[in-house]
Amino acid sequence: MKCVNFDEAFERYVREWMRASSARLGGNAERMEAEMPEVYLRFLNEPADWLDGQTPALYFAAYDDADLLVRWMVEYFQKKVPVPDQLLERIVDLGAPSEARLLQLLDDPQAPYDAVLTAITLLRELGSQAPMQRYVDLIAGCPVPHEQADMCAESLQAMGPKVVGPILQALDRATPVAQEVFLDILCNYPGDERIYQLAMRKFLQRPCALFASMLGKLGDARAIPALRQAAASPDVNYLDYVEIRNAVEELGGDPLPERDFEGDPYYEALKQAQD
Repeated sequence: MKCVNFDEAFERYVREWMRASSARLGGNAERMEAEMPEVYLRFLNEPADWLDGQTPALYFAAYDDADLLVRWMVEYFQKKVPVPDQLLERIVDLGAPSEARLLQLLDDPQAPYDAVLTAITLLRELGSQAPMQRYVDLIAGCPVPHEQADMCAESLQAMGPKVVGPILQALDRATPVAQEVFLDILCNYPGDERIYQLAMRKFLQRPCALFASMLGKLGDARAIPALRQAAASPDVNYLDYVEIRNAVEELGGDPLPERDFEGDPYYEALKQAQD
């Protein structure tokens, strides 16, 4: 399979267009930028000699073999050639056959890391819930934050409330980092005592804006005393204080007393940005 560099081809196309349009546009960068979307559409829809007369827009549309297309995508990554958007779009267009092949790619230990990340993205675009448990298990074992876990979490978010059960079952074996990732998802689905207890435990360990906002989302007024106590701490910074204050108000608590944050680096930076 030939891994054509569409990006390089478009750069050549733009350079030729700029030379041909220089007199008309007078070197005006803003006018050139404004016309760029139209230039790109022309690039996509003009027959190209570097594609044997086919148009970039339809080059991959001639293929309906999901296995071939996914292997082609992997080869692009292996050869370190930018993967054309049109190839990725065609993989998604094929639907269920592509889903099955992308799931295989997730389990391929020899696959390039970026190809696996792309497979996660494409499965999300396909609306696939098949890798739900795979994603939960991967996140649960994360000792430190990393990109693949973040992408799995985004996909779990997109799957909706069905993820709550599998995540709750994984909490006891999840690393501290994984628990925070899971909590960011779970706080969108209040009602289970385990979610509230985890959010409160994390907040008491580190009373910061992140966990305060999660407690606010959960809507449980039992969190108000702990939030108010954290807001009164002499160690609280301005950004954390603001989110804690917002959470208290979201939970129906009385407004917090005003505090002077003169000298706080976050407060001073925000004040300078507003001046």
